[in-house]
Amino acid sequence: MGLIIKEVRSKKDLRNFIYLPEKIHCHHSNWVHPLYFDEWEFYNPVKNRFFNACETKMLLAFNGDEPIGRIMGIINHKYNTIHNEKTARFFALECYEDALVAHELTEKIEDWARSKGMHKIIGPFGFSEKDPQGFMIEGFEEPAVIATNYSLPYMVSLMSDCGYVKEVDCVDYAMPVPEEIPILYQSIFKRTVENCNFIVKEFTSRRSLKPYIRPVFELINQTYEPIYGFSVLTPKEIDYFTNRYFAIINPRFVKVILNEKNELIAFAIAMPEVSEGIRKAKGKLFPLGLFRILWASRTSKLLTMLLGAIREDYRNNGIDAILGMKILESARKYHFKTLDSHLVLESNTKMRAEYEKLGGTVRKRYRIFGKPL
Repeated sequence: MGLIIKEVRSKKDLRNFIYLPEKIHCHHSNWVHPLYFDEWEFYNPVKNRFFNACETKMLLAFNGDEPIGRIMGIINHKYNTIHNEKTARFFALECYEDALVAHELTEKIEDWARSKGMHKIIGPFGFSEKDPQGFMIEGFEEPAVIATNYSLPYMVSLMSDCGYVKEVDCVDYAMPVPEEIPILYQSIFKRTVENCNFIVKEFTSRRSLKPYIRPVFELINQTYEPIYGFSVLTPKEIDYFTNRYFAIINPRFVKVILNEKNELIAFAIAMPEVSEGIRKAKGKLFPLGLFRILWASRTSKLLTMLLGAIREDYRNNGIDAILGMKILESARKYHFKTLDSHLVLESNTKMRAEYEKLGGTVRKRYRIFGKPL
């Protein structure tokens, strides 16, 4: 029938865009459906505040009437201005093992980015570093974790064929939850808390956690600036992330540290891995999906780290050990067997060393690709 590339303009187009990966990955045992209610909000410029600071272009590839590929182009003007860059991003690239489709999709986004004055393109990379990023290059046999891409091996070859090379890698550690909290952590915890008058806050309800949400994001803005791809969050973007994730956070796995002035100086957030429940629900909450996801949360043996930060003037004084100890205590209390680091930049040697001290080993590796325009 011939290859056709079409811009996403209608609700029908967007539906094809959102549901295409389900068809491509139908025989992919480790792939997990997205939560579809979240996908509809993510691609909605009214609800996703990141559209305010970005230009976007969404394309579908068709063979006749059959969608066979998709891609999204993003230009984050706010990030580019802050970092004095002219970089575009591609995101949500999905296709079958077809070099022509991959080439046509990426080339059209490259042409669009070039027409906007961009000098470089990277991807897969979304509006921010909190969106799933990179294509998997190692660990295809490992189970999925939430908020990460689970691409097929051929995507790496397709990127190479399209002229893309490594921009940066992220690694994912898995480590056993120890039978006992390491003595080193216990001694650092006792010494640091007593000598520095820190207050460690733990939670059992979302109501008690809610007052700390905005301070957490304020600390993220202070501490994440050096992280690859991070752009300072506006109040509306903070509200967007709060609305998107607050309902699924389990307060028992959120740890906050305050100083003697009652200022939030550090936090760590983990959550039980629910990917298996999402897979069984096929990404839908109703009629039984929500029950399956909640059941997965209660029965999971894998705890995934999502976010964490320490205020710069409080680093290197044992706070990382306090957070680690408290997360491990909760993991043991609720019978988790394994802790997943989520994505860590390969260049973040300090964080990698901490995971390796706990017996962590790299199980997965993801690559963000780049290409000059």
